[in-house]
This record gives sequence, structure tokens and C-alpha cells, in this order.
Amino acid sequence: MHLVFFTIPGLRDQDLASMPNLSRLMEGGDKAQLCHSFPCVTWPSQATMLTGKHVHDHGVVANGFYWRDEHKVEMWTAWNEKIRAPQIWDLLRERDADLTSAAWFPMLSKGCGADYVCMPAPIHNPDGSESLWCYTKPTEFYGELRDAIGHFPLQHFWGPIANIKSTQWIADSAVLAAKKHRPNFFYIYLPHLDYAAQKSGPDCPAAQAALGELDEVIGVLAAGLRQACEDAEILFMAATEYVITAVDHVSYPNRILRKAGLLQVRETEQGEQLDLENSDAWAMVDHQYSQVFVRGGDAKIISQVSHLFEKADGYAEILTSSYRAKYQMDHPRAGEVILISEPNSWQAYYWWLDDAKAPDFARTVDIHQKPGYDPVELHFDPATRSIPLDATLVKGSHGAPALSDAQRGVLLSSAPNILGKDSLADTEVAGIVLQQFPG
Repeated sequence: MHLVFFTIPGLRDQDLASMPNLSRLMEGGDKAQLCHSFPCVTWPSQATMLTGKHVHDHGVVANGFYWRDEHKVEMWTAWNEKIRAPQIWDLLRERDADLTSAAWFPMLSKGCGADYVCMPAPIHNPDGSESLWCYTKPTEFYGELRDAIGHFPLQHFWGPIANIKSTQWIADSAVLAAKKHRPNFFYIYLPHLDYAAQKSGPDCPAAQAALGELDEVIGVLAAGLRQACEDAEILFMAATEYVITAVDHVSYPNRILRKAGLLQVRETEQGEQLDLENSDAWAMVDHQYSQVFVRGGDAKIISQVSHLFEKADGYAEILTSSYRAKYQMDHPRAGEVILISEPNSWQAYYWWLDDAKAPDFARTVDIHQKPGYDPVELHFDPATRSIPLDATLVKGSHGAPALSDAQRGVLLSSAPNILGKDSLADTEVAGIVLQQFPG
């Protein structure tokens, strides 16, 4: 038995009409609406589907972490131990030690319990440059992939030149892995729909074109996997990670905190930098929500922050203390205040009040230094040959609670009688996968 599980950010039910290969692959199988847990962003979404647990239990509160004791933000570099719950590959091994798993590009897969792993891990050189590389398990497998299909094209995985080439490499390398290792469970992340939909909106021409580009890759990928498994039984499943919806408003929580005297900055030759150690409150933003970290968990400051944002435009909910449990965000890693955007709005990390004082990294693609997610990196200003500082350019976002059908995706299976219901929570996905491997 082989189960191939695709996770596809941005996939909507209506998109299937423009994806004949994916539709044909799942023809005769099941389809269910997928209700996403908050926060509906990459790391928590993947962790929830892999564990069957909410944030409260697995601890992945965002696409990064703030370590209070170190006054340090860690964006996009964490390893698998940050997921504080067993994942599908761990549970499969407990069930049957002979079952093997592969993790192809889920974001927290470095060091995970899967038998075979591939994940970008560029080498950071002393001069500030990067050398292309991937973390693989076994270690030497990336060398084999590089020799066969070239380096993973990291420059096309994110930023203003993100395109189908990164997803194509993921698919091609997955086929090579299947031919060599034939894992029983194969998780494959296919990110392509993430780019144009955030940059210009989910219904823009480029986002519609992306559906066809991804569908072509899926057709070739499915055929390659079938050939690799030598016609053994394969169950294909596909899940939306989150749905991207149109936005026409942006808010700046750190600027609000700064004007209130709660956020402090340091003047440097590289521009204004956040002073995390001396700020009473600051916001780590992630698409349509942010976590406000309050120094010492001071109740008076928490109350002040809450009142500040109750008066601000663009915020649907402000959750503090025990009220964070409404969305299972009452975890020690989470901020003391959770700010959730209106469906048509998103949150930018900017704290400077004058663009001339913006930190140097603000105008670059730098997912590690920025203490929050920055989709403006999908845009490029030819006049300055840099990333613009205009957050209103972003026309699509996600992350807010999936309260309407427009914010919910799909779960697909290639065989019938797999999903069992017409509507499922993302916490049910792991259990459905495990049911296909009876112990």
C-alpha cells in the first residue's frame, strides 16, 4: 500500500474546474470541504494535519517563534522538534516498523522521524552569500538529486521571481525518491498557487494561469509515481493548506504600538531596528493575524494593548489571556494578545514612521531577519531594484479564522469511501491517513 498526500496552499473547490489532471486523478474518489484551524498559515496548517492536534497541543503558533528568554525571533529556520506532538510518520512506525515514510518539503521536516526527507537548507557563507543546498535524509541523497536534476532553484521558491520551477523540482525529485525508496506514505508539498494569489489577488489572470501550470506538474508527477511504484496500489490524497482571499486594506500594529510608547527602536547605520529587550509590547505579524508579546506578561499593558486595537481599523478580534483559547492559541509560545484581521485586511510588520529610516533588510528578500511575514517580497520595484515599501500592493492574504465557505478548501481522495463525510476539520486528516494502514 502506498499513500501519496499532496498539500496545496491556496487550492479552492472552484479551482478544480481548471485543473483537469488533478480532477482526473481524483475521479471516482471522495471530496470534502476542509475546515481549517486557526491560524490558517503554512507551519501551523501543516503541523495540524500531520499530528491531528490543534496549536494548543502541537505548539506551532506561527511561521516563526519568539523566544522570550533570549529576546530572539526565529523565522523559517526551526527544526522538527518544535512540533510537540507525534506526526503521521511517528505513528505509522509505532503501528508497523516496516512502514516507511517520506517528507518532501513540509516546512518543519528537518530532523523529523520520516525515513526520507528533502527540505531547502541553503548554506550561509561568511561573506553573506548563500550556496544552494537541501537537507536530505539520507544525507547523501541531495547529491544524487543535484547530479540528476540540478540544484533546487531556491530563488524560485519565494520572492519576486517565485514561479513553477520550484514546484517542478519538488515533483521531479519526489519521483526519483519514489523510484529509489518506494515509501508507503509520501507527503509532498506543492507551493505554486501561493504566489500570484497573494501578490495580485486569487482571481487575477496570473493566479488563474498558475492553476494550469500546477495541474501540468501534477499530471506528470502522478504518472511518475505510478511508474516508480511499478503499478502497486496507490491512494492519492490532496488537501488545501489554506485559502487565499482578496484583501484591500492593510494595518500596521507595530506602528500603533510605537505611537503609544510601547515599542522601542534602536538607531543603527542599517536603519531603525526593533529593540525587543526594551519594548513593553511588539507584534510578530503573520498574514492576517499577529501575536503581541508583552514584557513580563504585565496585565496593565495587556489591557492597554487591547484597548488600543479595539479602536483601530482592520481588526475583527482582539483576544487576550484565557480568551485566546477560543482558537486553541492559549499556548506558552503564543503572544499575550492575538490580533485577528477583518477578512479583507492583513497586517504588515513595519514599525518605522519614515521610509528613510526603514532597516536595510526591509528592501530585500530576507525571510530570516524580518520579525514577521512580508508578502511585499513578491513585488519588485525596477526603479530602485529592490523590494518596495508599499504594503498596499498585496492583494491576497490568509490566516484569519475560516468562518465562511470562501475561506475553506478541499480534501480529495482518489478512491471512494475514504473520507466518510462531506465536511471535515483539518485535525481529522491524520486519522484518515492512519486508517489506510491498519495495524
